[in-house]
Amino acid sequence: MNWKELRAACLALPGALETFSFGPGCSVFKAANGKMFAVSVTSTAPIDVSVKCDPDRAADLRRQYDAVVEGYHLNKRHWITVTANADVDDAMVRELIEDSYDLVAGVSRARGAARPPRVRGDAGGRRPRPAARR
Repeated sequence: MNWKELRAACLALPGALETFSFGPGCSVFKAANGKMFAVSVTSTAPIDVSVKCDPDRAADLRRQYDAVVEGYHLNKRHWITVTANADVDDAMVRELIEDSYDLVAGVSRARGAARPPRVRGDAGGRRPRPAARR
């Protein structure tokens, strides 16, 4: 996988955008809700991408692949860094990017669809705040 393919895989996800929060040359891919789901430095070879991952799956992947390590400068429990073109194939890199997006964008794994938007006045399972006193 080259840089253009990695970038295309990230930007193909619904509402995804590329920002440069950590400076030029470091692409930060965010879901429409503004949460980061992938980070990659554009000028390195081989290409490394950091993605959010379920902690149990992350531990399994680190044991299974040499190219999967704890997230570089990120929460080591929830993020992994994957070196593309090593012992992880392109399909797996794309799957990890999509899974990371699903985690931060609130996509339900069972249905594969985004959570329904909150209806105005819906407390989303929380108790509503009391009305302000006058």
